[in-house]
Amino acid sequence: MQRWILVPAVALALALSGCGSDDGGGGGSSGGGQKLALAADPGGALKFDKTELTAKAGKVTIDLDNPAAIQHAVEIEGNGVEAESDTVTDAKTSVSADLKAGTYEFYCPVPGHREGGMEGTLTVE
Repeated sequence: MQRWILVPAVALALALSGCGSDDGGGGGSSGGGQKLALAADPGGALKFDKTELTAKAGKVTIDLDNPAAIQHAVEIEGNGVEAESDTVTDAKTSVSADLKAGTYEFYCPVPGHREGGMEGTLTVE
């Protein structure tokens, strides 16, 4: 009779340990970075909706929403890093970089846009 009690208990323990392994593996693969939202002005003005962003050290992704009919992109630069998104019109794009603690600049690399005010500071802690 003790076998009938032991078999379900072992099966339950194995099932729970399997779930724990899946959670740990999924958490490791999905916890690999931080996403930040940024948007271009919908009316076409040369400005982002934010001029300051903050992130934790590690993989950082800036998701840019450009609802305007004018081309925009986003670039991260500083501390030896230079990463640029695709240039898009009325679409979304993103740029990712592995960042250490420090201060970085983000801006629109389309000629004249940074000079027109499409820039900001990204602080990584």
